Amino acid sequence: MGKRIGIEVAIAAAEAAALCRFEVAAVYPITPQSHVAEHLSDIVNDGRVDASFITVEGEHSALSAAIGASGTGARVITATSSQGLLYMSEIMPIASGMRLPIVMIVANRAVSSPINIWNDHSDIMPMRDTGWITFFSENGQEAVDMVIQAYKVAEHRDVMLPVDVMMDGFQLTHMVEPLFMPDQEEVDRFLPPYVPYATLHPDKPVSMGTLAMPEIFAEAQKSKDAALVNSLTVIKEVWKEWEELFGRKYEPVQTYRTEDADVAMVTMGSMGETAEVAVDELRQQGIKAGLVKIKLWRPFPFEDLKKAVKGIRVVAVMDRAVSFGGPGGPVFSEIRSALYDEPARPAVVNFIIGLGGRDIQVIDFVDMVKRAAAGKLSEPYEFYGVRG
Repeated sequence: MGKRIGIEVAIAAAEAAALCRFEVAAVYPITPQSHVAEHLSDIVNDGRVDASFITVEGEHSALSAAIGASGTGARVITATSSQGLLYMSEIMPIASGMRLPIVMIVANRAVSSPINIWNDHSDIMPMRDTGWITFFSENGQEAVDMVIQAYKVAEHRDVMLPVDVMMDGFQLTHMVEPLFMPDQEEVDRFLPPYVPYATLHPDKPVSMGTLAMPEIFAEAQKSKDAALVNSLTVIKEVWKEWEELFGRKYEPVQTYRTEDADVAMVTMGSMGETAEVAVDELRQQGIKAGLVKIKLWRPFPFEDLKKAVKGIRVVAVMDRAVSFGGPGGPVFSEIRSALYDEPARPAVVNFIIGLGGRDIQVIDFVDMVKRAAAGKLSEPYEFYGVRG
């Protein structure tokens, strides 16, 4: 039976991968992901898993090696952050196009320049269209749980797609949190051994990632899109099974005090817990506030979102990334588009906050919700708290 322990979240995420009995780790360290890479290396070095740790000269090679290993039928883990993730960007659609169930831990960090090692979501947003399933964890417990869940989803025969698990750099990676760590028997019961659909083997030659002429390329892309969209059903099934086994509930869109809300925030990642406290503070002040937390970024849970905000007058989307020259933050764009055809849609406003690790406090969320509820935004989107 699992036990409750205090542990650094980055190390806990690597431990979760070990519980999944990964067979190959191909990782290049980058702040703030480095503790994941270091601990995966220790796990392999200590013989705690029957696995190989591939040392590479950069992230491009890390994901390339992961693809090669996954192609042979191995259960694979990798991890990265920021520029490292961008360095992988050439390879990411290859992993999804080849339908390889790789799991990647992403310690979210700002993208240069100017150079910044702290958290925001500007590294993952350019990757949203590469065909990976994307989970956002809110705390250490969710990071651990989602790493294990990711393999179950990725390896499902109806999915066969890579999954990346987001955990905010430093806000989560370097925090020591109390969390429940499942034991090996529990994870083995939840996650069976991986049985690949096809493998690269000289005795049974197959081709993977071959040339697609124009006559077939669009069909291949549509197939990948359909697989990603349809994975939502499997994700919900896996999360339901997790709840039954471990008692912790996961949903693509989770709500807090939205039943009678007049105004609601939308968050992703670690800022959700601070926003919950702000909702309680606003309620004490007589403002009917609520919170909507996006746990699943790809495939985007459109119907779940519509249900979550039904009857709410104003939705304030808190983006931790910028879509330069666009209509607002990337999450804001997604949500406003999702609600466009609704006959009674809420007003949707956008705050861009917490870039490069800038602190976001309860008082900030309270202020933003009050201004959103009063219709006091002077622009379609606002860089909250920016000087000048």
